[in-house]
Amino acid sequence: MENFKQKLHNISCFVFDVDGVLTDGSLILLQTGEQARTMNIRDGYALQLAVKKGYRIVIISGGKSEAVKTRLNGLGIEDVFLGIEDKISTLKNVISKNNLVTENILYMGDDLPDIAPMKLCGIASCPADAATEIKEISIYVSDKKGGEGCVRDVIEQTMRLHGKWGY
Repeated sequence: MENFKQKLHNISCFVFDVDGVLTDGSLILLQTGEQARTMNIRDGYALQLAVKKGYRIVIISGGKSEAVKTRLNGLGIEDVFLGIEDKISTLKNVISKNNLVTENILYMGDDLPDIAPMKLCGIASCPADAATEIKEISIYVSDKKGGEGCVRDVIEQTMRLHGKWGY
């Protein structure tokens, strides 16, 4: 845990998966064929606050929901990449385009497609209910499940450490 807290000092960018991290991984199947998701309002608060305080937030997801994109854009997040099959390439492009340093990135994922990009970042983290393989490579496993505050958990810890949590 001490290693995790020390590494948090370097974090200026958060990368999150959507399904299983920002959501609980459930889908509500509507008559129209649309697949609806629910997101935690406190995660949303932490995301928009992080953006306002100068942190870069990047979303990389295999899902393609326009509602998800609309919600995240509404929180001030511009780097929303949906329908991504190769997350590592997308992350490398974001890093290169924005001159980011991998040690300054915290990545939170929950399942197998997140393994490669998580290994590239300074901190690999996951929700409490992530896949076993993800937990094994994570420096930090939140005590919160996906869609139940795990995103706020890592953002709040980082911002408190930096003295940026709050109004």
